[in-house]
Amino acid sequence: MEGTILSWLKQEGDTIEADESVLEVATDKVDTEVPATHGGVLKEILVQEGDVVAVGAPIAKIETDAAVEDAAVPAAPAPTEEPKAVNGQASSNGQATPEPVAAASGQAILEVPQSGRFYSPLVMNMAKEEGVAMQELERIPGTGREGRVTKKDMLAYLKNRPAGGADIAQAPAPAAAPSPAAAQPARAPQAMPVSISGEDEIIEMDRMRKMIAERMVDSKRISPHVTSFVEADVTEIVYWRNRVKQTFKEHEGEPITFTPIFIEAIVKAMKDYPMMNIQVDGNNIVKKKDINIGMAVALPSGNLIVPVIHKADQLSLIGLTKKVNELARKARDNKLTPDDLQGGTYTVSNVGSFGNVMGTPIIMQPQVGIMALGAVQKKPSVIETPAGDAIAIRHKMFLSHSYDHRVVDGSLGGMFVRRVADYLERFDLKREL
Repeated sequence: MEGTILSWLKQEGDTIEADESVLEVATDKVDTEVPATHGGVLKEILVQEGDVVAVGAPIAKIETDAAVEDAAVPAAPAPTEEPKAVNGQASSNGQATPEPVAAASGQAILEVPQSGRFYSPLVMNMAKEEGVAMQELERIPGTGREGRVTKKDMLAYLKNRPAGGADIAQAPAPAAAPSPAAAQPARAPQAMPVSISGEDEIIEMDRMRKMIAERMVDSKRISPHVTSFVEADVTEIVYWRNRVKQTFKEHEGEPITFTPIFIEAIVKAMKDYPMMNIQVDGNNIVKKKDINIGMAVALPSGNLIVPVIHKADQLSLIGLTKKVNELARKARDNKLTPDDLQGGTYTVSNVGSFGNVMGTPIIMQPQVGIMALGAVQKKPSVIETPAGDAIAIRHKMFLSHSYDHRVVDGSLGGMFVRRVADYLERFDLKREL
């Protein structure tokens, strides 16, 4: 819904070709170069580095060779469908938001808001089409960041709007621009003040860490988290991988890890329990057709990013392995695209790679479940043999399944993680690639 202008690669007066990169934009956790939509001369830059701009807002004017033509360069690729972000919120780096920009035709969109509240071009256009005056628009409660009005807020207001519009004459005009703290909806209690001494080091959060912090707080506020744990015996998988990993690397040119094997089991369980592959939209449950598995990857900076394996149910184990390796490489090389991060329906976090045996992961909104994979450890275990019970050394791991208790009850959440463990424990040791 928004993008932050990182840097302009071209300056006013520069000649540019169509599809030549003009600027860098940060959208969510990805830094993307944006190409020019037309060839010609970069006549005017409308927004500066560091500004936060709504998707679709004009940010530059290009003079073409044929005639003087104002061509708007989009601030970020528009999504194919309206994003269902947390409470209609979009990412922000905390910097000031620019005033609404005029349309490419040069005609202003409605009058300037008196309260100083930011309205996206989409909201302004909806107000114009529906005949909502600015004084009326100012009184619509917003659920977005810093009290902004979102498309969802507009649709809800227009649905219940009185005939002829609200009686704005009776309502007092806003006295002054509300502060960000006053405009923002009630959230978590205020943090306790921190005591700082002269020997302490103060480290400012980077843009990604600020975004992660905001998303995690939002998720815990929106979804009542419940976590179920199951211990799985993965001895057969460990033996099988040890037997095939060298051959796999020789044939495919890359290693095979445990992660794609675990993801395969999760996908199979998702087919058995399709009500885990859902999302919440107000009072509606959206049952997703595709199974798109998000995979948490640790970056060298210490931050986490979650690229998505789209249509994971249509990939073989070899295909899953190649996709896992590809996304992990792109994440660590900062080569992920916005498409790589969109559309996830369930997420996996391999906490075992840090030596952790289990965890209580936080759900990626608007998904309803996430699974943490613990470290594989050798343990003495009671096994059944033809001669009776015996104690043997087995490879075991914990699966931690956090789910949204608004729509996933304990029975479904527990049965799902148990089914994943069943698929892992029934792995065929004689399986061929």
